[in-house]
Parts: sequence; C-alpha cells; structure tokens
Amino acid sequence: MKNFFQFTERNTSFKQETLAGITTFLSVAYILVVNPLILSQAGMDRGAVFTATALTAIVGTVLIGLLANYPIAIAPSMGLNSFFTFSVCIGMGIEWQVALTGVFIAGVIFMILSLMKIREKIINAIPEALKHAIAAGIGFFIAFIGLKNAGIVVGNPDTFVTIGELTSPKVALAVIGLIITIFMMVRGINGAIFYGMVIMTIIGMIVGLISIPSSIIGTIPSLEPTFGVVFMNLQDIFTPEVLAVIFTFLFVAFFDTAGALIALTSQAGIMKNNEIPKIGRALLADSSAGAIGAVLGTSTPATSVESSAGIAVGGRTGFTSVIIALCFAIALFFSPILSVITTEVTAPALIIVGALMAMDIKNIDWSKIEIVIPAFLTIIMMPLTSSVAMGLAFGFILYPFVLIAQKRYKEIHPIMYALCLLFILYFIFIA
Repeated sequence: MKNFFQFTERNTSFKQETLAGITTFLSVAYILVVNPLILSQAGMDRGAVFTATALTAIVGTVLIGLLANYPIAIAPSMGLNSFFTFSVCIGMGIEWQVALTGVFIAGVIFMILSLMKIREKIINAIPEALKHAIAAGIGFFIAFIGLKNAGIVVGNPDTFVTIGELTSPKVALAVIGLIITIFMMVRGINGAIFYGMVIMTIIGMIVGLISIPSSIIGTIPSLEPTFGVVFMNLQDIFTPEVLAVIFTFLFVAFFDTAGALIALTSQAGIMKNNEIPKIGRALLADSSAGAIGAVLGTSTPATSVESSAGIAVGGRTGFTSVIIALCFAIALFFSPILSVITTEVTAPALIIVGALMAMDIKNIDWSKIEIVIPAFLTIIMMPLTSSVAMGLAFGFILYPFVLIAQKRYKEIHPIMYALCLLFILYFIFIA
C-alpha cells in the first residue's frame, strides 16, 4: 500500500492521510444535504438524489485516488446544481429528466476529450503565472465562501457586502472556532483544522446551536425515481435550448475542474515544472464521474475545492481520496448525524485554507505589468463572480491581449489564442 501510493516519496503516512481524508470529508459533507435540497426544487426525489450524490462522490473520488494518486474529492458541483435547478429547469422550463440527459451527454463528451488528451493539453498550455493566479484566486474564493457561510460577511444593497452581526450566536460560534483553529495552527499542532471542527461541533451541541441527532443510523433511500432516466430522454436533446444547456455544462465544468486541479495539485506539491503528472487520469476520473452521476441521478460533479482542507492537514496521495470515499460510504448509513456538520462548523476551515492557498500569489512576478493585469483580474473575479470559470475567462482573454500589445505574440501558445477566442464567444453567447 505504501509503495502503491508513494508514501515515502511524498513524505506522508497512514495516519496523516487518514486524518486528511476525514478532514476533507467533513468539509464537503454538506453536499449530501444541500444537493438533494436544491435538486428537489427541480422536481427530483430528494431521497434518490441523496443516494446518487453519495454514490457519485464515492465513484469519482476512488477513481481519482487510484488512477491519478491525488488527495482530492469529487462531488456534485454546488454552482452547477444551482444552474441545473434555477436556470435550466425553472428558468427555461426544461423537465429535469431532459436536463439530466444533457448532463449525461456532457459527461460522455468530457470522457472523449479526456481520452484524446485534449483537456490535458489545454491545462499544460496555461502559462505558469496564470496557474499561480488561479491557485491564489481559488484561495480568495474559498475564504469568501467561508466568511459568507459563517455570517461574518453578509449581503448589502449599497456596498454589495458588509460585516455581519458578530454578536449573533451562530456567527460567534464560527468566530470562536476560527480563533481556536488559528491558535492551534500557529502552535504547530498537526490536524488543527480537523480538531477545530470537532471542538466547534461539541461547543455547538453544548450551547444548543447544533442539534443532537435523535438517531444515528438511517435507511438508504431508493435510487428508483432517478436511476437510468437519462436513457429514456435521449431523443429530446436535439433542440436549441437543450444543446445550449449541454454547451454551458461543458464549458463551465471544464474550466471549474481545470482551475481546481491546478490549485489543489500546486498546494499538494504535485505540480512540477508547470506540468501536472497524471493529469489525464485525473480528468478521466472526473469525466467518468459526470456520466455515472447523471445515470444515478445527480447534476454534474466536479473536483471539490474543499479538498484543500485535507491537503492543508497533510494529504498528499490517493489514499486520502480512498478515506474520503469510505466516509461517503459510511454516511449512506449514518445520514442523521450529518446534521451536526453545519456551515458554521466548516467555515473556519475554508477561511484558513483559503489563506494558505492564497500564498501562491508570491510566485507571480508583480514587477511586470503584462503579468500583473491578467493575473490580478483572474484572482479578483473569482470571488466577485462566485465562479472559477469567470476568473479564468478574464485571465485567458487579457493574457494574449497584453502580449500582443507588446509584439510578443510568438510567445503565446496557440491553445491560448483558441481559449481567448472561445471565452470571447462565450461572453457573447451568455449576453
């Protein structure tokens, strides 16, 4: 086992990988509650979606762990499940069965692109400066999500965001958890993020902010309402509306996953010389999870940026992913206790991990204006638009533009020209 996952080469251990896997699971487990809640608003059976969510996460996470040896979780994307429900099903009036078929087709196309190594070539063609900007931008994005989930920052009609009500009990719990976790981290305590979540949960139960589960073991809901419905609606995808939906799923998921993989492999020390080893296998695992997830009955999965929490604890190999998948399997039987993993519990982990990922900003050459402009906008647009893909869009459009302005067009990889044009067309399309 140690040889297969290269424990010695990556300076890790069973204990470290196990702790990292549990930490990542606790950070991403909310998807088991939130994904069914969101997709049920499109008319899908909530119980079936719960089971499909867990099984999709198990399959995708095991695949990326065994095939690519990455300490990463794959689970249904929060952004894409909202797009599926509110834009496609409710906004466009497309039945969820047809929309799910679109997700399946997008997953199959992803698999083909991965097998042809097209996705791998695109990721390797991204300039090193933009890769560091992507990693840092996702750090800011994750921290913003954590601050929002904690209630430390809230919406404001005049300034868009503002400070939250810090005296609110749940916000105070998150703030206390953040302080405790930071204290343990600066003291050099291994697993500080994980221990911080455990301590917060216990405190929350004691003061009554987190409900104590009335039961521990629950029955696994049936997949029957959603399983295999994609094969019954293949004839309905050949309409302009559904084809546009498929394109959007492809486009956003492609670059969300690309950005997340770049950031997470950089954080884990896997990316070397601006290239990511076994990236093709990781992309195949991700795309396979997309097709399988649609068959089971959930919207598009993606590489979970919350994996950064486990990496921060010390996850370095695919054994972390195996532990994550095992936790998802156990969660199928112990669904009642998932209620204790609230957004307030996971918020401090996301804030701290975001800070750690933002450290990649130091690798960008801030003395060169042609690097600063696309890198800065890549970083800042991710949290401001709540989209990794949008951050990439600004960077990929501006990077070729500034180099062309300096008559350095020969330094630009042809793929970057293609991506620049593609994102321009995408903006025109969504407009």
